[in-house]
Amino acid sequence: LSSGVKDGRWTVLQLVEALGFCLENTDPRTRGRGIQLLSQVLLQCYSLLQEKEVLHLVLFYESRLQDNHLVIPSVLQGLRALSMCEVLSPGLAVSVLKAIFQEVHVQSLMQLDRHTVYSIITNFMSTREEELKGLGANFTFGFIQVMDGEKDPRNLLLAFQIVHDLIAKDYALGPFVEELFEVTSCYFPVDFTPPPNDPHGIQREDLILSLRAVLASTPQFAEFLLPLLIEKLDSELQSAKLDSLQTLTACCAIYGQKELQEFLPSLWSSLRREVFQTASEKIETECLAALRALSACLSRSVLSSDSEDLLDSFLSSILQDCRHHLCEPDMKLVWPSAKLLQAAASASLRTYHHITRSVVPLLVEQYNKHMQSSQRRTILEMLLGFLELQQKWGHVEEDESTLLSLQDPVCSVVFSALLYPSVQLQLVGIKALTVLGSLQGFLSSSDLELVVDHLIRLAVHEEDSQSSEAAMEAAGSLALTYPKVFSGHMVPRLEEKLQSGPPLRCVSSSEQEESCHNHHSVQQRCLQALAAVSTHTSIVRETVPVLLQHLQKVQKGTKARNTQDVISVCQSLHHVALQCQQDAEGCWYFHQTVVPFLLAMAVQAAMPESTHTLPGKVLLEEEVLAAMIPVISAATTHLSPELAAQSVSHVVPLFLDGEVSFLPQNNFPCSFQPFGDGECVEAQRRLVALLMAFVCSLPRDVAIPQQEWLLRELLALSCSCNCPFTATTAAKCFAGLVNKHPAGQQLDEILQLAVNRIEPSLAEGPRRTQALTLLLWVTKALVLRYHPLSSCLTDKLLGLLGDTELGPATADGFSLLMAESPDVLHKGCHADVRIMFRQRFFTDNVPKLVQGFHGAGPDVKANYLKGLSHVLNHLPKPVLVTELPTLLSLLLEALSCSDRVVQLSTLSCLHPLLLEAPQIMSLHVDTLVTKFLNLASSPTMAVRIAALRCAHALTSLPTTVLLPYKGRVIRALAKPLDDKKRLVRKEAVAARGEWFLLGSPGR
Repeated sequence: LSSGVKDGRWTVLQLVEALGFCLENTDPRTRGRGIQLLSQVLLQCYSLLQEKEVLHLVLFYESRLQDNHLVIPSVLQGLRALSMCEVLSPGLAVSVLKAIFQEVHVQSLMQLDRHTVYSIITNFMSTREEELKGLGANFTFGFIQVMDGEKDPRNLLLAFQIVHDLIAKDYALGPFVEELFEVTSCYFPVDFTPPPNDPHGIQREDLILSLRAVLASTPQFAEFLLPLLIEKLDSELQSAKLDSLQTLTACCAIYGQKELQEFLPSLWSSLRREVFQTASEKIETECLAALRALSACLSRSVLSSDSEDLLDSFLSSILQDCRHHLCEPDMKLVWPSAKLLQAAASASLRTYHHITRSVVPLLVEQYNKHMQSSQRRTILEMLLGFLELQQKWGHVEEDESTLLSLQDPVCSVVFSALLYPSVQLQLVGIKALTVLGSLQGFLSSSDLELVVDHLIRLAVHEEDSQSSEAAMEAAGSLALTYPKVFSGHMVPRLEEKLQSGPPLRCVSSSEQEESCHNHHSVQQRCLQALAAVSTHTSIVRETVPVLLQHLQKVQKGTKARNTQDVISVCQSLHHVALQCQQDAEGCWYFHQTVVPFLLAMAVQAAMPESTHTLPGKVLLEEEVLAAMIPVISAATTHLSPELAAQSVSHVVPLFLDGEVSFLPQNNFPCSFQPFGDGECVEAQRRLVALLMAFVCSLPRDVAIPQQEWLLRELLALSCSCNCPFTATTAAKCFAGLVNKHPAGQQLDEILQLAVNRIEPSLAEGPRRTQALTLLLWVTKALVLRYHPLSSCLTDKLLGLLGDTELGPATADGFSLLMAESPDVLHKGCHADVRIMFRQRFFTDNVPKLVQGFHGAGPDVKANYLKGLSHVLNHLPKPVLVTELPTLLSLLLEALSCSDRVVQLSTLSCLHPLLLEAPQIMSLHVDTLVTKFLNLASSPTMAVRIAALRCAHALTSLPTTVLLPYKGRVIRALAKPLDDKKRLVRKEAVAARGEWFLLGSPGR
C-alpha cells in the first residue's frame, strides 16, 4: 500500500475510503486493525501528503482519540506521522495536543505508546514553537499531566529533554513552576540499575545528567531545589551526596545572590561538615567544587547600592570556621581547612584577595612558630597552594597589594626551607620558589641572585638526588622567565665549577680518592645543571660552548672515567637538543654548532697519525659513539626542510668525498675516506654511526645528494666489514634510507642489489652473521612501510629458524622486527611507519611460525617458539586475546623450553592474558599451575619473578576453578619466601597472600 502511495497509483484519502468498512466497523478490534494499517502507511509516506489531506487526517485521528482503548495506540502512531509533516496547517498542532491532553490518560498506556506521545510533543516543539507558546501555561500544565508518574527510563530521557526545552526556549510556566519542579524532582537522586544485557543501553549516568540539566536550567526552581539538595547532603547515601553536590555546582552557573541568600548558612554548614568528616575523596572533591562555584556565583552578582554584600559575609563565615584550625598544635584539621579556604579563594580575584589577606600572614607566622620539619612542610605546602592560585589570575596591577605587601616574609619562609636539612621540606621549598618566580614583579633583582645561589647549591652540592633534580627542573623553568639573570649569573658559575680541578692536598690516599670522587660528582651535576637551565635560546648560546669545551678537554685519554665523562657530556648535549626542538632559532643554532663540532672531533680521533695513538681514541669507543647518536639525531629531526637541505649538502659529501671544509679545525693530517679500502680506514668506518644518526633523522621530503651511491657504499660496508659495530650501523643506515626512499624503479634496483648480496653471504662463508643483520634491518624497513618485498624477506627469516647456526639469532631478530627501535626507523625520525603493522605481520606470519614449529626437528623447535613469543610479546593485548584459543597450547609448550629467553617472553605474554581473558585461561588451569610453580624455582632470577607474578595473576581466574589447587600452591610458594633475592621474596609474598585469601568472604 505504501508503494502505491509513493508511486502515485492512489492517494492516502482513497486508501481511507477503501478502508471505510474497517474504520467504521462496530468491532473495536477491527477498527483498530484498520487504523493500524493506515498509520503504518502514513509513517512511510507522511512527506508526500498535501495540506488538505493532512487536515482531513488530523480531524479524523482527533475524533478517534475518544474511541475504545484498544484503538488508541494505533491512533497515536498516526498522529506521530502527521506531527512530522511540513505542510501541517497553522493551529493543527495545538488542536492535536489539546485533544491528547483532554482525551488520553497517558500514564495508563503501554511504554511504547507513552513514548509515542512524548515523540509527538517533541516534534511539535521543534517545528511549531510559536503556536505552542500561544497556549501559554496551559501547555505546561498539559505536559505535567502527561509526564506525572512516568517510570520507564527510555521515556524519562525524552520527558526530561522536553522539560529542559520548555525552560530553555522560554515557554510560559505560569503558576505551575512548583508542579513542574515536583514532577521532575521526584526522580532525584536517580536510583536506576540497568538490567543485564540491556539492548537499549541506557545507563544511570544518562538519566542523572539529563535530570540535572532540567533542575539546573532555571533560577525559578531555586526555592524548591536548594532545600532538597541540603536534605540529600545530610543523608547517609554517598551517591545521593555526590549527585546533590554536582547539581549544586551546576546550579551556581545560573543562580544569583537572590536565589542563594536564604540558604547560604545551611549550604556552608553541610559542605564544611562533609569536608571535615568524610572519608571519601570523591565527596571531598565535589564539596570543594561546589564551594568554589558558590563563591564564584556570589562574586558575579551585581550589587545595588542598598543591598548587602553576601560574598563578604560568606567569606567571613568561612574564615571564622577554618582560620583557627590552622593554628591548632595537633594540626588535625589543617588540611581540610586549607582546602576549603583555597577552594573559596580560587573562585575569583575578589575571593582570592579576601582570603589571602587574612590567611597568608597567619601561615607565615605559623611557619616561624613551628620548628619541626614535618609541621613546617605542611604549612609551606598550604602556602604554596595560595601562591599557585595567584598564577591563575596573572598580573593585575591594581590588585597586587595582597602578596606584594608580604613579599619579604614570604621569600624569607621559602629561602629558609631551602636551607633546611629535611629533603621533603626542600622539595616543597623548590616548588614554592618556582611559583614565586612565575609571579611577575614579585622577586627583586637581589632576590633573583639569591635564588640562583640556592639553586646552584642544591643542584650541584646537595647529597640527595631528589633535591638536586628538583632544583635543576626549577632552574629550567625560571630560566625561561629570567634568561638574562641565569645566563649572566648561573651559567658562568657552573662553568667555573666545571673547569676547576680537585683539591691538591689530601692527608691520605683514601681522602685523595674520596676528594676525586666528590669532584667528579660535582662535575657530573654541573653538566646536568647546564643542560637543565638551557631552556631559552639566549642561554643555549652560553651553555653549548661550555659543554663543547669540556667535551674537548675530557676526551683526551683512554681511561674508563674519560669514557664516562664524554658520555655524560653527550647526555647533557642531548638534553639541550631536546629542549631546543620547539624553537626554530635555538634548534638551528644547536645543529650548526654541535653537529660539525662532534664530527670534527670524531674525524680527528679516527686519523691514523702515529702521534695520536692515545689521545682522542675515547671517541671511537662503541659506548661513546652510541651516546653521540641521539645528540645528532635530536639536533636534526626538527629542522625545517630548507635548513636540513643546507646541512645535508655538507655532511654527505664529508663521508663520500672527504669534503671537510665545513668542519671547525679541519686541518687533518690525511684524507677522510670511511668507505675506502685498507686497514687504516677501520677507525674511520666506525663514524658511519654518526652518518646514520644524521641522514636517518632528516625529514622525508629532504633530498639526499648522491643517495644511490651512498646506499651502495653502505650495502657493501654492511656485508664486508669485520667489525660488528660498523657492519650493524651501516645496515641500520641503509635500512633507514630504504624506508624513506620513494617507491619506484630506483628503490627496486637497490633492493634487488641488497638481496643479491645477502643470499650468497647467508648460504655460506665467514660473514653469515653480518648478512643476517642486514636482512633483519632491511626486512624491518620494508615491513614498516608495507612494501611488497617484505613478505619474501620474512619468508627467508622463517627459513633460517631451522638453521642450527643462525637459528637462535634469527629468532631474537623477530623482537627487532616488532619492537620500537631507539635510533632509526621510528616516527620521531620521520620513518614511514604504517598503522597496525604489527597486527598485519602477526596475521601473515604466525601461522607459518606455528607450521614451522610442528615440522621442525627437536634441536631447532626452540627457535620457532622464541620467534613466536617475541611476536606475541609486542602485539597489542586486545588482538592477542582474540587469537588466544588457537595459540594457548603452543604458549604452554613454550614454558617447557629450556631457553630462558623463551620462558621470559612467554610468561610476559601470559601475565596480561590471565587478567584479561580469565574464562579461556581457566580451561588450562592445571597446566598453568604446574608450569608456574616449576618455573618459580628456575635458576634465573628474572624467570622466577615472572613466574611468581603469573602465579599471582592466576587468582583473577574464577574462584571455583582455583580452590582445588589452593593448598598445593600455598605450600609451593613457601619455598621462594626464603629466596636469596629480595625482589623474588617480594613477589612470593604478594602471590601467596592472594592465594591465602582465595575464597574468603567478600573476595
